[in-house]
Amino acid sequence: MTRPLCALLVLASSIGLLAGQQPTFRSSVRTVPVYATAIDSSGRLVPDLTQEDFEILDNLKPVTISSFSNDPQPFTAVVMLDTSASMTEHLKLLNQASEQFLMRLLPVDRAQVGAFNDKLQLSGTFTNDRDELIAALDDLQFGNSTRLWDGLNFSLDALKPVDGRKVVLLFTDGDDTASKVRFGEIQARARDEEVMVYGIGLETNYFNGQRQVRSKPDRNLRRIAEETGGGSFELQKTDQLAPTFTRVAQELRSQYLLAFAPETLDGKVHKLDVRVKRPGVTVRARKSYSAVGDAPTTPSR
Repeated sequence: MTRPLCALLVLASSIGLLAGQQPTFRSSVRTVPVYATAIDSSGRLVPDLTQEDFEILDNLKPVTISSFSNDPQPFTAVVMLDTSASMTEHLKLLNQASEQFLMRLLPVDRAQVGAFNDKLQLSGTFTNDRDELIAALDDLQFGNSTRLWDGLNFSLDALKPVDGRKVVLLFTDGDDTASKVRFGEIQARARDEEVMVYGIGLETNYFNGQRQVRSKPDRNLRRIAEETGGGSFELQKTDQLAPTFTRVAQELRSQYLLAFAPETLDGKVHKLDVRVKRPGVTVRARKSYSAVGDAPTTPSR
């Protein structure tokens, strides 16, 4: 056998072996999205910042912002409402307030509405049909106990297969009383699955069967909202409900999208600190992320 023919057969043999395999590879680049809400000293949204106005620290180390946008970004949302016994007198006002958020959805957005009490309920499928979503509010049931964290966990389940920006708008008037899932588990899950949580809490007066009492929203609602970059609102009057649901919609339309590529993917939780250089402006954004790489993928044939 001549040398050129031998080399050709070796090459053909190698190609044949490779053809029987499905090679996998792991992406070496992961981009971490950071949605930021900028407000001035009066609480008004600040819409005119540039990329140069922002700084991101990953575990106290500045990183390079690889992309920036101040255009409205589409989102998928779950509007999850507390319909426990203490809210019985205020459910009509709560539904009307929720409508203010739903009416501001754009065609590129999708949402579901849901409720938690001693039961958990969602409207069914994500849709951009605002009329359908508003009608679904009337189908939400009410009950007794407050399964707050179970309700949030139920919302995360619905959002898990969704791609892109994910939001839970969670309303409650009291502490969690009956959840099976612990707050710490929910907080870690929202962080790892990159879901932004907005919390609206309302103090209400209600009769508990023995006496008149005043409810107070669970303090952990503020914690998870701050951790995930959402907003937290604590209300004392029901007439504040509609303006607050409207405010959440406005914020989601006015956020800046920043992104960076982590230097290391060590599988650990990294602290994030997003800062704005313009005087008098503060920013809310997620405070941590899980530095894990993308899952192995198999190229399609």
